[in-house]
Amino acid sequence: MGRGINKAVIVGTLGKDPEIKYAANGNAVVNISVATNESWKDRETGEAQERTEWHRIVIFGKLGEIASQYLKKGSQAYFEGRIKTSKWQDPSGNNRYSTQIVANEMEMLGRPGDSEQPG
Repeated sequence: MGRGINKAVIVGTLGKDPEIKYAANGNAVVNISVATNESWKDRETGEAQERTEWHRIVIFGKLGEIASQYLKKGSQAYFEGRIKTSKWQDPSGNNRYSTQIVANEMEMLGRPGDSEQPG
């Protein structure tokens, strides 16, 4: 079997300010929570429906530092990277899983200051 493709593209709105930490080697590790909204009409009732999906994005190094400097809660941004699932055991010995997107590309959308406007 040949190589697969693991590529994720998210365009959404930050739910809170980016969280930056530094690894022991001095590399930045930035965690970002991004919401995407999906809208549709209910077939039976005709009512508008909406669902919000939250995505956990992590950015390493210089790009992470740039993201933490320029993005804030309410910012709209484009992220591109790969999906990574981590497994660990909780204190009771149960397996737990966490899925995030490791982004290697990021682009700010909208004009600076847009996120400060109401609505």
